[in-house]
Amino acid sequence: MAEIKISFEHFYDATDKDNRKFVLELHDYMLNNGCKGTFEEKKTGLLASYKHNKKSVINVLLKSRGLIVRIYGEHLAGYRDFLNTLPEEMVKSIQKASKCKRLVFNTCSPKCTGYDFIINDEHFQNCRYNCFEFLVTDNSALFIKAFIDNEIKERKIA
Repeated sequence: MAEIKISFEHFYDATDKDNRKFVLELHDYMLNNGCKGTFEEKKTGLLASYKHNKKSVINVLLKSRGLIVRIYGEHLAGYRDFLNTLPEEMVKSIQKASKCKRLVFNTCSPKCTGYDFIINDEHFQNCRYNCFEFLVTDNSALFIKAFIDNEIKERKIA
C-alpha cells in the first residue's frame, strides 16, 4: 500500500478512546509551539509526524500494540538529567532499542548519528530511529509530554 495522506481528524478518530485526550493535547501542544503536523496511512498503521523548522521532533504511530511516540532527541545535551527521572518501563524500552551502527561499529552512513548518553550509570549508544520510542501508558504519558517539552524548549534556544 502506498502512503496515503489523511487529516488529523481521521488520525484522531482512529485512536482508541483511552488515548484520544493524550493525542489531542499533544497535537495542540505541538501546533502551539510552532510545529507542523502531517498525517499518513502506512502499511503498519497510521502515522502523525510533527516537525519544527523542517526537522522531525516526534512521530506518533497507531499500531496494533497501541499508541507509540517516537521522540527525536536532537538537543538531548540540554536536558540529560531528565533521563534519570524516566520510569522503569521507558528505560527498558531504551535498553531494547538497537545500537547505533555508526557510533558502535562505524558502519552506518556518516550523515547518520545516534545518541550517546547515560541513564543511572548505564551507557547507551543507540540508533536515533528507535532509541526514544515509547508505548503510551498511564505511567509513561506524563514523562513523554515532559520529554517532548524539554526537546522543544532546547530547539527554540538553538
